[in-house]
Amino acid sequence: MKSVLMIAALFGHAVLFAQDKPFTIKGAVEQLQKPAKVYICMKSHGSNKVDSAEVKEGKFVLNGTVDEPTMAYLMLKVQDPNTENTGPKKRDLLAVFIEKGTLTVTTQDSISKATVTGSVANDDYIKLNELLKDVTSQLNELQQLNRQLYMAKDEEGIKKLEPRFDELEAAKSKIMGDYLKNNTGSPIALFVLGQYAGYDINPVEIEPIYNKLSKSLRNTPTGKEFANWLTVAWKTAVGKPVMDFIQPDAEGKNISLTSFNGKYVLVDFWASWCGPCRAENPNVIRAYSKFKDKGFDVLAVSLDDKKEKWQAAVQADNLPWTNVSDLKGWKNAAAELYGIRAIPQNLLVDPQGMIIARNLRGDALEKKLEEMIK
Repeated sequence: MKSVLMIAALFGHAVLFAQDKPFTIKGAVEQLQKPAKVYICMKSHGSNKVDSAEVKEGKFVLNGTVDEPTMAYLMLKVQDPNTENTGPKKRDLLAVFIEKGTLTVTTQDSISKATVTGSVANDDYIKLNELLKDVTSQLNELQQLNRQLYMAKDEEGIKKLEPRFDELEAAKSKIMGDYLKNNTGSPIALFVLGQYAGYDINPVEIEPIYNKLSKSLRNTPTGKEFANWLTVAWKTAVGKPVMDFIQPDAEGKNISLTSFNGKYVLVDFWASWCGPCRAENPNVIRAYSKFKDKGFDVLAVSLDDKKEKWQAAVQADNLPWTNVSDLKGWKNAAAELYGIRAIPQNLLVDPQGMIIARNLRGDALEKKLEEMIK
């Protein structure tokens, strides 16, 4: 299953800065009688921008700027003191594409059910969601079942769901791939390409699709950013030599990737706060225990920014291999060098320093090592 961006995370660490194309959102929540606020959050080029507006007599106005059509989230928060302490509530959210001009948002009571007009990009987004409606519904149902099995600790049941997840993800990719072929000039084409390509870009497949997009799209900030991701993807693809980096371990000793030359080494990007990373650690430990005396090692690069949390996770998970971090979070120099935009991710390097596999999960790492180490 592909990584999912947590919406809540978008509402932290706000950074507001000006762009060059103004937009206005005029909203109406027609049946709302209580005081409320509408929040807007956009993530653009690595920075989060958050703003808000009071809902007065059912109306609100938001103003801002964007440099290109941008995905944003609107959240309606009713200020009701009688429900403040009743426990966690489902957030009332709406995903919408913002662009230059005036957008109109109309709803009776819930922002998630709003109608949006005035944005060509958002019109295209609605059309895409309609194409994906059936497969998205099936994926949501399957994810709910997966959560139930997880809570029941039914590992066998979870494993049985994997083929169906793969089928639905393939169907979703097919729809997005067809959309890209038929809508090379759509203002959301780069957004769709990003979803289609995922965080582990296959440049052989993705670059030809990118090159068919309109020149105007490729010249946008996101278009240029995507071109950079493609460049990194080519440099870090299977069959390419690794790019060396140096990071300090917990004692401050600098460790280089090239110091592992002559061994099979798994370069593992993770963090203490990454649940899927922590869940994958036992699989890596199992492979490490089996092959550590046969020329295999692990170099784990943490994207933590707090040493105590990083080291607590290393100890809690009993990680016996070399662990390094420059404690810069997502700005980790090694992660930026390898274009890491989501974790967990890893790459397997052979004794000659060539990348021979990427993102080995579960028992795939052990199977690959059995194939390579005789």
